Amino acid sequence: MLPRIVTPKLTELLGEFPAVAVIGPRQVGKTTLVQTLSASLSIITLYIDLENPRDEVKLTDPVLFFERNTDRCVILDEIQRRGDLFPVLRSMIDEERRVARFILLGSASPELIRGSSESLAGRIYYVELHPLCVLEVGQDAASMTQLLIRGGYPDSFLAKSDAASLRWREGFVQTYVERDLSLLGLPLGPSEARRLLRMAAHIHGQQLNIAAVSRSLGVSAPSAKKYLAFLQQAFLVDILEPYSSNTGKRLSKSPKLYFRDSGMLNYFLGVRNYDDLLAHPQAGAIWEGFVMQQIRAVLAPETDLCFYRSSHGNEIDAVLTRPDSRRIGVEMKFGASPTLTRGSHDAMRDLNLDRLFVIIPGQENYPLREGVEVMGVVTFIEHVIAWQEGV
Repeated sequence: MLPRIVTPKLTELLGEFPAVAVIGPRQVGKTTLVQTLSASLSIITLYIDLENPRDEVKLTDPVLFFERNTDRCVILDEIQRRGDLFPVLRSMIDEERRVARFILLGSASPELIRGSSESLAGRIYYVELHPLCVLEVGQDAASMTQLLIRGGYPDSFLAKSDAASLRWREGFVQTYVERDLSLLGLPLGPSEARRLLRMAAHIHGQQLNIAAVSRSLGVSAPSAKKYLAFLQQAFLVDILEPYSSNTGKRLSKSPKLYFRDSGMLNYFLGVRNYDDLLAHPQAGAIWEGFVMQQIRAVLAPETDLCFYRSSHGNEIDAVLTRPDSRRIGVEMKFGASPTLTRGSHDAMRDLNLDRLFVIIPGQENYPLREGVEVMGVVTFIEHVIAWQEGV
C-alpha cells in the first residue's frame, strides 16, 4: 500500500471521536487505508461490507448487533447504502460514549447520505480521502508524469501500462455510470449520465455557463445546476468559487468547474499518454486542474481556496487565504519558460498578495521577479503545508 498523508490525522481523530467517517469516491483506497490502520489500533475491529449480502443480513437487527459488539470498533463500509443506520449509531454512542466506536466509509458526501449530519452532530468527524497526490507516489519525473496521465486512483496509477490503466478507468466509469450514480440519486440513465460527464470534461477549468450547459443537455437550467451539484457531491468534480471581497473592483460571479482526477478527465478527453497531452488543446487546463487536485489534497479546513477575476481581465488561477487573512496566489503554466500577463501583476496588487507562485511541470525553482516565484509542484505543495501551519 502506498503511504497516505491523511493517516496521522485519521489516527489522531480516532482517539478523539466516537465515530470517524472516511469519505471519497469509490476505489480511492478508503477500505485499504482503514484496514491497514486498524491493525495498529489497540482495540479489536469488526469489518462490515454493506454491499455484501452476508454482511448486510447481520444488521437485520442493528441494535442487537451493535450491543453484542460494544467492545469492538465496527467498520461500516459503503455506509451511503444504509442511511437508516445513523439514528441507531447515535443511540449506541449516547449509551456508551467512548472513542473509536465506529469507522464509517462512504462513497458520497454527507449531503448525499441522508440524516448523517443531523443524527451524529457532535459525535462524528468527516475525513476526505483524495486520489493519490504528488507526496504519496514518489517525486521523480516519471512518477509525476504517470500521476498526471493516469490519475490518482490507486489501481489506475499502479496499472502495468498506460493501456491497462485506461482499461481500468473505462471499467470504473462504466460501473459508476450504470449503477452507482443512480443508486446515489442521480435521475439520469447511463447514456445521459455519460454525456453529462463528457460535457463536464470539456468545460473543465472554465467558468460555468449554466444556460449553455442546460442547452447542451436539453434540460432546464435548474436541472443542469442540480446535476452538476450532484457530481460535486459524488466526488467527481469540484466547483471553485470566485473571490469575493471589498477590492473596489467588479468581480466575476461565475464559479469554475474542475474534474477531481486528471486520469478520469484524460479518459473523457481521449488523452492516453503524455504525447497525447502535449498535443491536446486543453493541455493547459488539464495541468491547471492537476495542480488544483494537489492543493485540495493538503488543504486545511480553515484555509479558503478560490480564484480571482475582475471585469478588466485581472486574473489569478487560485487564491489561498489563511484565517489570519494572509494570502498567496497561484498560477499554473504548462511550460518550462512561464511568463505572466499584466493582468496577473495587476491582480497581485488588487489582492495585496504576500507572494505569487507559478507552478510548472518539472522540479525547477527560481524567482521570476520580486514577490513571484516559479516552482515545481512537489516543492509548492510542501510549501503550502508549511504556510498553512504558519511556518
